[in-house]
Amino acid sequence: MAMLESSTVATRLPARDLRRARAFYKDKLGLEPAEERAGGLLYRCAHGMFALFESAGAASGTHTQMAFEVADLRAAVAELRTRGVVFADYDLPGLVTIEGVAEVAGNYPSKGGKGELAAWFRDSEGNLLAIGQPLR
Repeated sequence: MAMLESSTVATRLPARDLRRARAFYKDKLGLEPAEERAGGLLYRCAHGMFALFESAGAASGTHTQMAFEVADLRAAVAELRTRGVVFADYDLPGLVTIEGVAEVAGNYPSKGGKGELAAWFRDSEGNLLAIGQPLR
């Protein structure tokens, strides 16, 4: 559908405790909401947006729900660690992290195609988030 091809896309992440989530995103990630409404917070980044919404449900946390793309992943991981963010460690076939960082083979051609560095962490609500750096 051509209409959707030109639309803006925004991620929605559930939060059981919106105050706790707001504090996590501010204190740990250094992000402030651009807008808020009853039961929701909207965040804008350089090229995209996401919203936290109050929900009685919980994220499964079994897959990456949102990813940030950065120019220097190792620097971002180091800074986030100083803020108390805990990165996941994986030792799976095809995905092994060393000090919280994995080198993932392959990538979309528009992103460089050589792969990416990636790291994963959970927010205060159990949402699984990632940081990636395309390898060019």
